[in-house]
Amino acid sequence: MDVRLAYGTAGLSIAVPDGTEIVEPIHRAAHPDPAAALGEALRRPVAGPPLRRIAARGQRVAISVCDITRPQPREAMVRAVLDELDGIVAPRDVTILIATGTHRASTLMEREEMLGPEIHRVCTVIDHDARDRATLVDLGRIDDVPVRLNRAWVDADLRITTGFVEPHFFAGFSGGPKMVAPGLAGLDTTLALHNARRIGSPRATWGVCEGNPVHDAIRAVAALAPPHYSLDVLLNGSQEITRAFGGSLFEMHAAARDAAKDEAMREVDGTYDIVITTNSGYPLDRNLYQAVKGMSAAAEIVARDGIIICAAECRDGLPDEGGYAALLRQGQSPDQLLNLIEQSPTTIPDQWQVQIQARVQQRARVLVHSDGLSVEALRRAHLESIDDISAFISDFVRARPDARLCALPQGPQTIAYVA
Repeated sequence: MDVRLAYGTAGLSIAVPDGTEIVEPIHRAAHPDPAAALGEALRRPVAGPPLRRIAARGQRVAISVCDITRPQPREAMVRAVLDELDGIVAPRDVTILIATGTHRASTLMEREEMLGPEIHRVCTVIDHDARDRATLVDLGRIDDVPVRLNRAWVDADLRITTGFVEPHFFAGFSGGPKMVAPGLAGLDTTLALHNARRIGSPRATWGVCEGNPVHDAIRAVAALAPPHYSLDVLLNGSQEITRAFGGSLFEMHAAARDAAKDEAMREVDGTYDIVITTNSGYPLDRNLYQAVKGMSAAAEIVARDGIIICAAECRDGLPDEGGYAALLRQGQSPDQLLNLIEQSPTTIPDQWQVQIQARVQQRARVLVHSDGLSVEALRRAHLESIDDISAFISDFVRARPDARLCALPQGPQTIAYVA
């Protein structure tokens, strides 16, 4: 049978044997009026007062949005906030902070793509820079975490986060407090939040927040400069808004992730010899760094010494900038890389992605189908290239007719798990 994989913007069709388990999110139709859903979330919060009740004339407003690697409907969400504040706050007093975390800054074209030309013109738009100490405020420490956050965020009179909620491979769920930290955090803060000890915890995984050392620390950091209002949405496989949640950060996020868990997590009856996965298509599969999430989703249900096939376009390559590519070159194998990370007394940027990739590869063989990366580039990343997924599967099943196969066409938008 044919299976359509989320891959780049065009998708990718492959043939798999009848009987292959197909795991996808529970399909939710797009909300018939997403603007109305967003407005309702701003006026009828899960907890706390409505947005207009906490807004006042003359306030400086900061709105946190996801960077270009995330499929957040930023323009619609920011527009809803501006409409709700109309008559109270002027757009010229609004700063939109692109919560890059440690990622690169966006280009002008990307900022206009994310926010639309009108919002980009009437509001101040700033890419957060985790490495620029002059733009950060020191808020002390929480245990081993030095807390530095974006100055424009901390100094704002009215702070608003906007994001979307889905299972996250080591923070439990996205959205909510992650739009403060690591989204608007300094580099040393992010490195501490993502150190090898936290990432290596069995509780640092999909769908787990309480008792997750990564998410617990993120919540604690966010609480030092919390948003006055938070707005999160759920998206379907077409990246359309299905539901919206607003209100006080932690109560809102708890409600949104409960709903996301019901839609995006599915129990299966055992492990599989081959798991085909994606990274949910563009923009999430724009580089290999992000595609580690799809590999991690497959690792939840692949048999020990099984095979993971990840289809990710990777139009931006590894990417070459950042610590991910540099760290991959420092070891000759996943085992060496994992040992290097776990033994190092310091945390370096992007090591968490290498740590999780190496951990996945200790469990299973990983093959990657990518139009953006050459065979040699994947080899240097300690991964195997696969050109024809259908042919590989056909040959495998011919030799192993009893093999169990599973496909995750939307990648980490659905997290399968063995009870």
